[in-house]
Formats: sequence, structure tokens, C-alpha cells
Amino acid sequence: MTLDHQTRLDIAPIISELRNVRVRSLEQRHRKTHPPKLPSRNSLQTIIEGLATVLYPNRLGDGDVTDEGIDYYVGHILDETLRHLRHQVQRELRFTIEQTGNLNPDRLLLANQSLELTRAFAKTLPKVRTLLDSDLQAAFEGDPAARSADEVLVCYPGIAAIINHRLAHELYLLDLPLIARMIAEIAHSETGIDIHPGAQIGPSFFIDHGTGVVIGQTAIIGERVRLYQAVTLGAKRFPTDENGVLIKGNARHPIVEDDVVIYAGATILGRITIGKGSAIGGNVWLTKSVPPNSNITQAQARQELFIHGAEI
Repeated sequence: MTLDHQTRLDIAPIISELRNVRVRSLEQRHRKTHPPKLPSRNSLQTIIEGLATVLYPNRLGDGDVTDEGIDYYVGHILDETLRHLRHQVQRELRFTIEQTGNLNPDRLLLANQSLELTRAFAKTLPKVRTLLDSDLQAAFEGDPAARSADEVLVCYPGIAAIINHRLAHELYLLDLPLIARMIAEIAHSETGIDIHPGAQIGPSFFIDHGTGVVIGQTAIIGERVRLYQAVTLGAKRFPTDENGVLIKGNARHPIVEDDVVIYAGATILGRITIGKGSAIGGNVWLTKSVPPNSNITQAQARQELFIHGAEI
């Protein structure tokens, strides 16, 4: 017996058992064929990097690009990135159709739909760049430690998360929720900031530090809003239908109006409104709307809840 044989791992039985588990899983879900391919997370990571380069070629791209060659460079990266994106869009479209039971969708129709959706998304990039410029300026002006907008762009996790969100949101609006959610989760993994792609966020948005921030699907955030770490804009409760199944799609997250600041650790739940110009203090637990220009601290919030018995 050779040394190679002695040290070889016996994986054949494991492979066989894994196949058996897959087959049983398909049977339990009443499937007779292998599941359709999902969009690739690795590919979407590359796509996001390409789109970020297109948006900020001088800072997030090749630093050696000259002024004369920058349009060619952007065009090359954009064309290649959109081709990859179209393939992922086609995967989502096929997956969605096959989930309805149609296991042989029209390939030509899928190809045409994916092309049109990719074109529509590409047209939003100038708008996305404009929004991101306002976010960068808000971060620079809102953090005394920031020495330049360029530093904010390449260093701040809040900006990394909002770049992904601005792109994911446009895909979400084009009815590509799976790709949008995967892009959001890429940012979540990298930054600790969890923004659902359905959330509507106005310009000049700044997340300082950022770790632990959660923004739910139906949240609406106005202009010039600033959040600190561990802020949650979440749902208060999850209603169910007569069969006990969660009702999805209802507006269940906060509305945050313009010029609001929410400090670290604040938890704001339900479809409530934080009025324009308000400041929400650290660690506040808030489940009721507050009028414009409110200043809510932990002690005030606790006193209100105990006096009126709300949610206790």
C-alpha cells in the first residue's frame, strides 16, 4: 500500500449521500428536475465593482487612466459589465418563470426581456452618480474627521453600502428583486449595513460609522438625513392572513422626513413618521410618530411610554 493510498480521503460515500439528500429534498418540494440556476453572487460582486468603476473611474478604477482615454475606458468597462449583468438578469427571469411551473420558457423572449431591462438600468446610471455625489458631500460635511470627499468615497463603509443600494434600488424598481437583494446582501456582508433594496432614500444621505444599521423594505427616507451606527428602521409587527401566513408587501417601516438625525442605537419601528428637522437620541425605542423639529431622548421616550402605557 502506497503512502498516497494511505492518506487519500474516502469521499465517494459522502458524494453519494449528498446526492441522496438532494433527491429527497427535490421530492419534498414536488420537483422532478434540478432547480433552475439562480443569479451568481460572485458574478454580481464583479458587476458591482465594474459599475462603481464606471461611476467613479478616477477613484475606483485604474488610477493610470488619462483624461484623453477616460471615455474609452468607461465605455469598455460599462459594455463588459452590462453584458455580464444581462446574463444574470436572464437567469432571474428564467428562475421566476420556472417557479410558476413553466419549465420551458421562451428563450428568445427571455433574451429580449433581459436586453431591454439591462438597457433601462444603464440609463439610470447618470442619475445614480448625481445622487451619490450628494451622499459624498453630505458625508464630508457631516464628519469633521473627513479630510476630503475622495477619502469618504474610498474609505467609508456607509458610502460603500449606499453605492450598492442606489444600484440595487434601480434594479428593484425594474422588477428584478432577487438580483437587487443579492447586491444588497453583498454590501451587508462587507459593511455590516443592511439596507433592503426596496427602501426609498433621498439625496444627501449619510450613514456615519454604520455597523449594525438596518433599513427595512418599505422605509422612506427624505433629504439630508443622517444615521449613526446600530440604528434600526424596522417593522413593529408582522400581520398574518386567516391561515396564519405572513402578509407581505404592506407598508410597515418608518417614514423619516428631511433633515432628521438619528443617533447610535436608536430603534424606530412601524409605519410612523419622524417629522422634518427632528433629532432622535441614542438608544431610543420609538413606536409613535413625532412632529417636526422634535428632540427625542431616551428619558423622554421612556416617560411617554410609561405614562400612556403604549406597547407595554
